[in-house]
Amino acid sequence: MRTLRIHHTVRTVLRAGSVPAVLLAAAALAAGPAGAAPGPDFQYVGQDDRVHGLVAPRGCVEAEGGGLRAVTNATRGTATLYRDPGCAGPVVEVLRPGAVTQVRPYFASIRFPVTR
Repeated sequence: MRTLRIHHTVRTVLRAGSVPAVLLAAAALAAGPAGAAPGPDFQYVGQDDRVHGLVAPRGCVEAEGGGLRAVTNATRGTATLYRDPGCAGPVVEVLRPGAVTQVRPYFASIRFPVTR
């Protein structure tokens, strides 16, 4: 069972009744328990309709499941998405650090900076 910590600001909003408590509770549970390990640095939804995450990616990485749709770049560097495996072929998109976007039509590999 997860322990739910509620920040004092959230308690104030709940008392004021301006945000439904169910929505706040769902958002807190989705975020995970306090002190949990951080999530992946790079995340995408693949053509296999699964969410794929990479932790501390470097160099050229294959997009397991074939990258499609939503992409989140939480790395400190630029992520360059390529149409073909091996970071070859046309560049589909270049994502700055912190970018969250939709990518169409698909990508097969991602190049990340090697140094940090």
